[in-house]
This record gives sequence, structure tokens and C-alpha cells, in this order.
Amino acid sequence: MATIAVPTPLPSPAADAESLRNAVQGWGTDEKALVEILSRRTAAQRAEIRRAYASLYKESLLTRLHDELSGHFQKAMVLLATDPAERDAKLVREALGRRGDDRDAWVLIEAACAATPEHLVAVRRAYRSLHGSSLEEDVAACSAFQEPLRKLLVSLVRSYRCAEESVDMDVAKLEAAQLAEAVRRKKQPHGGEVVRIVSTRSKSQLAATFRCYKEQHGSDIEEDMKQYSSSQFARMLKIAVWCLTSPEKHYAEVIRYSILGLGTDEDTLTRAIVSRADIDMEKIKQEYRVRFKTTVTDDVVGDTSGYYMDILLALVGKE
Repeated sequence: MATIAVPTPLPSPAADAESLRNAVQGWGTDEKALVEILSRRTAAQRAEIRRAYASLYKESLLTRLHDELSGHFQKAMVLLATDPAERDAKLVREALGRRGDDRDAWVLIEAACAATPEHLVAVRRAYRSLHGSSLEEDVAACSAFQEPLRKLLVSLVRSYRCAEESVDMDVAKLEAAQLAEAVRRKKQPHGGEVVRIVSTRSKSQLAATFRCYKEQHGSDIEEDMKQYSSSQFARMLKIAVWCLTSPEKHYAEVIRYSILGLGTDEDTLTRAIVSRADIDMEKIKQEYRVRFKTTVTDDVVGDTSGYYMDILLALVGKE
């Protein structure tokens, strides 16, 4: 459930492009107008606006936003105005160039698991177009991630999952038992069968497998991963399971993590809110409220300010 509040009647892409042009021309930038327009258009509508802007004014809207704005507000607006697949391709490229900690792995897992199979194909295509190399090969060559985590990440980003909803319950029961053997008895969640199941099965098939696992053993598989292994691999496997079956759990945790502590992790907060406003922010808000006994809105207000806060709150929507 998205939180993008599209206005009625909806202006044409050309009219929106003209309004954006007026907002960035002259002596000062009209940040409120930028927020009002871009936060209330879907990804498809923003794509039409980008094309109309380029056609009318012979320049890139993304470049103009980058040049006119600054700080965390700039990054949020540019990410919002960017095509979702291209945005994820750029975020993944940045993550591959960092230290390989949990936050960097999150970016790859989100791109591979938290959206549709078609989106991952589009991300791989955008990555090759932008960077002239294969996403899968670059992940495999990234020394920041150690084995066996790197093997998992490669398997996830190269996956071609079936999008159909049909479920084979015999397979679900068999693979639930295989997962339990690796996670509970051997305490080796990095086993080949675990990676194969998580990186190849459809989301509906995985959901059935994880239900069977809980019926057989009385606990969720992600709980057992945490109990039986403390490795980075086990932590990231849990994130993959969440992104594949209940992404609102992961993103609620990401938003909370980005806000807690001495300083706000604005890049992580921006990525989570911008990327999910078009998809499931309503579910994330519900999960956040239940788990943390507060609201995303209250925490954003408490840790951000200015136009950066305004764009985040506009995307989060009313609570």
C-alpha cells in the first residue's frame, strides 16, 4: 500500500514540467513547490515529467535538481526523481565501493529481494547501461564482502524468480525440512541447499515453505537463524527472508536503525522512505507502530528538519 497522494485533477506532465522549471529558475529555488509536485506523483508519472522536462527545456531534470539543491534534501529529491531501477543500480554501485558492512549488504538484498522479479531484471539492465559491467560479476569480484556472504549475494542478484502464485506443498514440506537440518541441527545456514532455496524459489513458494517450517518446529526460521548463528551471513539471510516475504519488517527496522543513536543515518533513512513510498509505506508504518510503540512521523520530526524533513513526511503520509 503506497502513500503517494496523487492530486485530482492531475496536471499534465508538461504542466508539471513547467511548474518545476519555474520553481528552479530565478534568484531563489521554490523548494515547497518541488516537494508538492514530486512527492505527489507515482514513479510512472515522474517518468513522464522527466521526459516532458527534457523535451521542453533541453536539459535533465535530475541534473537541474542536483545543481539547485544541496545536502540531504538534494539527495532525497534526486533519488525520488530518478527511475526506480536506475536508482537501485546506482545505490548498489555505491554499496559495492564501501566497506561491506551490514548496511552495504542491505542495499544489495533490498534490490534483489524486496521488489518484483521484473524490477530486479530492470536493475541489472540499468546497472550494465550505467556502469558498463555485469551486476553479478561486480558482486562476485567485490572483496568487501567475504565468503560465504558473497556467494549468497551473487545468487540473489542473479536470480530469475518465477512470479506465479502457485505453490507445491510437497516441495514446501521437503524444503522446510532441509532448512531445519541446516539451521537447527547443523547450525550451518550457509549451506548450499539454503542458498539454493532462498535464491531460486518464488515468493509464494517461499512463504509456504516458511509456514511449514514454523508448523514443524514451532518457531519462525528467522528466529532460529538468530538463535543458532551470530554470523554476518545469518543476519543477512534473515534480511533476505524478510525482504522476500515481509519487507515491511525489514524497512521498519531500517528506519528505526537510521534514527537511533547519537546521529541520524540520513542516507539509509532517505533510501528506505523514498524507495517504499510507491510500494508499501502504509504497511511499514503499521509494523513500525506495533514494534516500536511510536510512529515514523514522530521519529522523522524528532531527527530531521527543514525541507529534508518536509519531503520525508510528504512521502510517509498521514499517520
